[in-house]
Amino acid sequence: MDLTWLLDPTWLSPLFLLLALAGCVYGLAAAFLAGRFARRARPSLPEGMPWPSVTILKPLCGLEPNLYENLETFCRQAYAGPVQIVFGVQNAADPAIGIVRRLQEAYPALRLDLMVDARQHGSNRKVSNLINMSAGIAHDVVVLADSDMVVRPEYLDRIVAELGQPGVNGVTCLYHGVPANRGVFAHLSALAIDVQFLPNVVMGLSLGLAKPCFGSTIAFTRAALTEIGGFEAFRDDLADDYAVGEALRAKGGLVAIPSFTIGHTCVDTDLSGLWSHELRWNRTIRNVDPAGYAGSIVTHAFPLALIGALIPGAGEVGLAVAALALACRVLLCIRLERAFGLAPHPYWLLPIRDILSFMNFTWSFVSGAVTWKGHDYRVVADGTLIPERPLGTDAGASPL
Repeated sequence: MDLTWLLDPTWLSPLFLLLALAGCVYGLAAAFLAGRFARRARPSLPEGMPWPSVTILKPLCGLEPNLYENLETFCRQAYAGPVQIVFGVQNAADPAIGIVRRLQEAYPALRLDLMVDARQHGSNRKVSNLINMSAGIAHDVVVLADSDMVVRPEYLDRIVAELGQPGVNGVTCLYHGVPANRGVFAHLSALAIDVQFLPNVVMGLSLGLAKPCFGSTIAFTRAALTEIGGFEAFRDDLADDYAVGEALRAKGGLVAIPSFTIGHTCVDTDLSGLWSHELRWNRTIRNVDPAGYAGSIVTHAFPLALIGALIPGAGEVGLAVAALALACRVLLCIRLERAFGLAPHPYWLLPIRDILSFMNFTWSFVSGAVTWKGHDYRVVADGTLIPERPLGTDAGASPL
């Protein structure tokens, strides 16, 4: 059998260009499905059902940019039932405590509780924080949301209404990027969410291929949390949010996803930070769904077209496909902005964004190392976090 053709790189150009064209079709389909997803009817609580009392859990670690403003959006909820917000830190010197104190002074009528507990229960520090915080839960509905989320006043109404639907035992939320500053890297980070993450999830949901659960929001009842083993069951998981969703579904219920998005504050100020956290996201997705992650190569239409165009013999066809791929990306971005009511992006960043995304995607297959909140971990095949250095197990709790 003559295999000398393998030594001739010209056959690769049509392959890359074909993948890029498939990516263009994918992008146009995602643009259509995003509009349909965002137009879904908004549910309401069943007639006669009162608004239940809610505890919001906000695990904190350090003084993130815009932290006060982000947390304040949860204090401004137009919700008819009782609301408690529990903030948790693992270090008595954590500067986030000062932010919580400011909120307590600004909103004296709200129940804002702070728990300081240094105990470490596993390799996932966020889950360890949640285990410590769970002792302070006072109400029947629990809403867990990351510290960098931004929500509108009707957020809690819509989450609780979704949770009150028949057959639903969990709720999670799509999210969009909100640059925390005017810098290029914060906008690149927001674009990664809005033109990579968001359309991919909408496509997966629309085709029934994805069952996600995101740290942006996870809502459930206190009884459901007990049934799935509490937060202790997820203390070593990298993708703890995904694992919680799987555990809720295993109990026979649905994890609903409302038709709106909430904001994720993008704080990157340099390439190193942008690269590091996107690499952690990619390796998390790779561990959760390796086949789907590998197949998502077609979503990188513009870089694939560029590679195909640069291979000798591609000719003008390669450049035409690259231009088409970029035009489809701009169209997808505009469609998502209109469907979910997002602020317009600087579209000139899209080709840079796509090239960076493709480079990060390919590098994510090289190793399983991740950096998270300043700590280094290895990720084994089942998604478990293995710390590079032993984690502290200091005891002591202080609800404040």
